[in-house]
Amino acid sequence: MNRGLNRLLLGILFLLILCYIVFDDLVQGDWGKIDGAWGRFSDFVSEDLLPPEWGMLTDAYYDGCTEDQAMFCSKAFVGMLETIKMAFVATILGFSIAILISPLAARNLVPIWVAVPARIIMAMTRSLPSIVWALLLIPPFGLGPLPGVLAMTFYTIGFLGKFQYEEMEGVRNDPLEAARVMGLSRSEIAFNVVIPESSNSLLSQLMFMFEYNVRHGTVLGLVGAGGIGFHLMFYMELGLYHHAMTFLIVIFLVVMMIDLLSMGVRSFVNEEGDVKRPSWLMTLLPPNAMFSNQNQDGK
Repeated sequence: MNRGLNRLLLGILFLLILCYIVFDDLVQGDWGKIDGAWGRFSDFVSEDLLPPEWGMLTDAYYDGCTEDQAMFCSKAFVGMLETIKMAFVATILGFSIAILISPLAARNLVPIWVAVPARIIMAMTRSLPSIVWALLLIPPFGLGPLPGVLAMTFYTIGFLGKFQYEEMEGVRNDPLEAARVMGLSRSEIAFNVVIPESSNSLLSQLMFMFEYNVRHGTVLGLVGAGGIGFHLMFYMELGLYHHAMTFLIVIFLVVMMIDLLSMGVRSFVNEEGDVKRPSWLMTLLPPNAMFSNQNQDGK
């Protein structure tokens, strides 16, 4: 175990040295830019960001809202709700399309001449970030949520598709061989064996992608693609950072809630009694040493 830990520490040390060399090249040796940066950041937070302007949570965004409805008519609530709707639609559309394409990219399910084009298609959709897709889609579709939804959908297809076909390629060979012996077609093996076998990971990826799209949906608003990011950009351009801070807090709380929701959803497909959880020992030790330890424990 000490040998494995030493290898891990040496690897981290090597990467840190390499990181220092690359970063020094980026800043061109001008480390003076870092001097006093923490003080300037502290001043910015204490003077410009804090305290938040809580009126953004109560001031009505629409005319005709009563005092009791003010919170649900506020810019923070309306903008965040629009962002969540955009992220939800984009995630479901992207996941649905990716789950149909990803079996065509898994090498253990299809021949290479089918897998390579499928991988190229998914690589093309994720080669551009969502914000670049939004910039390309705003001219034909105009400002608003539609280009934002399409942008996140395209990126979701490529991003989730890669995770999905890699997860499918990691499925154990035993159920695949059994399915082939039974005479199942490739599509039947994919949707009746491979996807159910990897369902826990696929669901986890779906929830992560939804969280990612909620966070990135706030960025899309900066280019006019709707959501809470539109209001965030508006107040930051005016230098009203107190107002912007309120939106940042709302985004943080919503992302935390989605993370808790993800834990709850995944609990329905976790078979805790049957799943052997990985440990640091398994990571640090070579497989033969781990097998030897398991045998000793069994004795």
